[in-house]
Amino acid sequence: MIIKHLLAALACAALTTTAGAAGKSAGNAEAGQQKAAACGGCHGVDGNSAPEIYAALKAPKLAGQVPEYIVKSLHDFKAGRRTNETMSPQAQAVAEADMADIAAYFASQKAKPGVAASKDALAQGEKIFFKGKGRPDTVAACVGCHGLGGIGNRDWSKVMSKAPVTLAPAIGGQHSGYIADQLKAYKAGKRSTDAGKIMRDIAGRLDEKDIAAVAEYIATLQR
Repeated sequence: MIIKHLLAALACAALTTTAGAAGKSAGNAEAGQQKAAACGGCHGVDGNSAPEIYAALKAPKLAGQVPEYIVKSLHDFKAGRRTNETMSPQAQAVAEADMADIAAYFASQKAKPGVAASKDALAQGEKIFFKGKGRPDTVAACVGCHGLGGIGNRDWSKVMSKAPVTLAPAIGGQHSGYIADQLKAYKAGKRSTDAGKIMRDIAGRLDEKDIAAVAEYIATLQR
C-alpha cells in the first residue's frame, strides 16, 4: 500500500510541476560567490548556517541545494507566495539576472550534516524517510522524491520531460528545526508552494511525533 501511494504521489508530481517554476539557465558559481556575500550573514558564507545562527535567525542551510529550487524560492518570496519577515524584503533586493549565479554558488558548496537533538527518535524518523507510514494515515516515503541522503532532485534540468519531475529540494543535513517548521507549515496550510499539494497532503498525515522524528533523522544525513 505504501508503494502504491508513493507511485501515486510521484505521478501527481509529474503532472503538476512545471518547468517555469525554476530558473531557465545555468548560473555561474564563481560570479555568484560575490553576489551571495549578503546572504552569508544568515545562511553562512558557504551556505552552512551555524546552529547558533539558525537558532537566532531560522535561516536554513543552502549549501548543496538544488539550484533551481533556490531560484524558485526567491521567486516565491518576491511574489508573496511565501512570506518571512527576513527573506521577503531580502528577496526583493535580488536582481533577476543574479538569481541563477547565486543559486549556482550555493549549489556548488558541500553541505555539512547536522546532529540529532533527540537520538531516541532516529529509528522512527528513518522508517518514515525510507518506508513512509502505513494505515490509517498512509504516507509516501520521503526518499521517493528527495533521494538517498536527501540530495534532492539533482537532475531536475535534465529530466523535466520524464516522470518524476517534482522539484524536490535537498534536505539531508538540514537543521531539524527548519524541517519540522516547514512540515508544520505545510500541515497547517500556511505554506502552499508545493505543486499539486504534494507536501501539504503528506504533512497533513504526519502527527507531531512523526514530524519531530523524521526531522531529526534528516538532519543527520550526509550528502
